[in-house]
Amino acid sequence: MTFLDFEKPVADLVEQLEKTKQFAEKNKSDVSAIISELDKKLDETRQTLYSKLTPWQRVQLSRHPDRPYSLSYIDYITGKTFIEMFGDRNVKDDKAIVGGFGSIDGMTCMFIGQQKGNTTKQRQYRNFGMANPEGYRKALRLMKLAEKFNKPVITLIDTPGAYPGLEAEERGQAEAIARNLFEMAALKVPIICIIIGEGASGGALGIGIGDRVLMLENTWYSVISPESCSSILWRSWDFKEKAAEQLKLTADDMLSQGLIDGIIKEPVGGAHTCPEAMFKIVKAEIQKHLSTLLKMETSVLVNERIKKFCSMGVYNE
Repeated sequence: MTFLDFEKPVADLVEQLEKTKQFAEKNKSDVSAIISELDKKLDETRQTLYSKLTPWQRVQLSRHPDRPYSLSYIDYITGKTFIEMFGDRNVKDDKAIVGGFGSIDGMTCMFIGQQKGNTTKQRQYRNFGMANPEGYRKALRLMKLAEKFNKPVITLIDTPGAYPGLEAEERGQAEAIARNLFEMAALKVPIICIIIGEGASGGALGIGIGDRVLMLENTWYSVISPESCSSILWRSWDFKEKAAEQLKLTADDMLSQGLIDGIIKEPVGGAHTCPEAMFKIVKAEIQKHLSTLLKMETSVLVNERIKKFCSMGVYNE
């Protein structure tokens, strides 16, 4: 398991526990009392450490290399009934965004997610989860397909931002994201958006307009990353921790400001420490919210969604 810098107390105890177990196995010794004491100390250390994480530490956890990505959630939630669909019918298939129909205990839904990849080759193949315009147009095509067959839409958000390359701008990156915001606001089926990792800027918003917007406990959602914010304000990345605090980008901050509808608790230490438990929790949350949304009249559903987003922020005319 990979440990982050601030997790050193946990890493030290895990290493000590492993060495004790290896010693017991090699020497056929009974060290159950020592192992029990180390387990207890490890649990206490984890509880203490993860109960007071700073915003920057939560950003680090959201980027943890072992953290599960969209396809892992989709495969578990749908019981591998997921049928992936490809292409925007215009330019090409963007591998940074995956989507298709899948079943949750017999109920068909459209799943759309941003996929980063687990290895270096996969990350390059998926463009590190940064979608081009064709990715957002693919997502919109799939949402419209879900609307045609009256199926709910579930989006899983995890991106450092929309791809900022010249070719993306030439093909209409801003227009593609803006079109998705416009169309999702009036889509005639329930939409649940879940931030499972990074929720950066328009890259996240492009599939982030929903009746329910939820965040996992150790994720972030902001108009800009702490590093980019720091480089703009202080001309250096050295102030990224301060930027993370000032941006109010954690799940608690977003909920207190009324910008999301709920927080999904993670296993102690983060989603990567027990992925299957995390998948079960997310699946239960989806089912809970769908049971409410599916009972609503279409006109009420759309009006409530538009009203929710229009009420965000403060402005003067």
